[in-house]
Amino acid sequence: MSQTLALPSSPSRGRNVTAWILSVVLALAYLAAGSAKLAGVPLMVQTFDQIGVGQWFRIVTGLVEVVGAVALLVPGYTFFGAVWLAATMAGAVVAHLLVLPTPAAPAVLLLVLDVALAWLRRHQSGRLVARLR
Repeated sequence: MSQTLALPSSPSRGRNVTAWILSVVLALAYLAAGSAKLAGVPLMVQTFDQIGVGQWFRIVTGLVEVVGAVALLVPGYTFFGAVWLAATMAGAVVAHLLVLPTPAAPAVLLLVLDVALAWLRRHQSGRLVARLR
């Protein structure tokens, strides 16, 4: 007997409000972090020097964060922005655990919040896939 996991056609009002609040908070955090990387704030330059992959990676990471932050605020794309940023934070957690001397806790927190937001907006994944077919 097979069962399929049915996604709700639209979220409840409470889930929608929670998702919007989380989207705005995360978007602000990622806009700040991404802008700092793109602006070349000395702490960001130093951090990416410690990682050892070059400053081009700081620029790419800043762009990824800014694009992801914008996606969090665009109706219909929040799920994908949250997944995109969760993948980015998974990489940040690895960098903190293996290379950087700073705690991984902020990256872990952002990763958990990204996953929570993706779960709250999971209904968007099917809608976009259906539009692409």
